Amino acid sequence: MNTPPHQHWYMLTLVGRDRSGIVAHVTHALYEGGCNLGETSMMRLGSSFTIMMMVQYDGTANSLQKLLQTEAESLGLHLHIDKIEGGLHQHHLPDVRISVYGADRIGMVAHVTGALAEAGLDILDLASDVGGSEKNPIYIMHIEGRAGEGIKALQSALDIVRKAGVDARLSAIDTLIA
Repeated sequence: MNTPPHQHWYMLTLVGRDRSGIVAHVTHALYEGGCNLGETSMMRLGSSFTIMMMVQYDGTANSLQKLLQTEAESLGLHLHIDKIEGGLHQHHLPDVRISVYGADRIGMVAHVTGALAEAGLDILDLASDVGGSEKNPIYIMHIEGRAGEGIKALQSALDIVRKAGVDARLSAIDTLIA
C-alpha cells in the first residue's frame, strides 16, 4: 500500500485499567477523526488493558493526540503516539513454536529468550502468563518465531534451558501459502 504524501502513520499505545467498551470507544473516535487502522494488537494483561495500533492519519501527532485525548482520559487510559513508517504487508511468518513452563522465578524470560536468540531465533510473538497458585506459581511462555540457524540449534539451546528445570517444547510450523 502506498501512502499518499499527505498521510502519515502513527503507532498509538493506550494502557489502562480494563473495562467494557474500550475498543469500541477508541476505534469510534479514530473513525470519526478520519483515521484508517492498520495492524493492531489489543489484550488484557492482569487487570489492565493495552492497545497498540498502527493508524494512518492526515494530520500531525499533536492533532492526533488532541483527537484522542478526551476519549482516553474518560476511559482512564494513558496515551502515547509515535510517528512510524507504515510497513504493512511485510509479515514475517513464523516457522517454529516454543512452549515453556517452569516454576516462576526472576530472570526466566531473559534466560530463555537469550539462549534462543544466541541460537538464531527471531522472536515474532511472545505471550506469557502465570498459572498455578500463589504458593506454587508456574510461568508459561508461548513463543513464535523464525529459526534463522535451524531447528537443531534451537533444540540445543532448549536442552540447556531444560537443565535449569524448565520444560520447553519446540515444534515446527508448516506454513502453506497458496
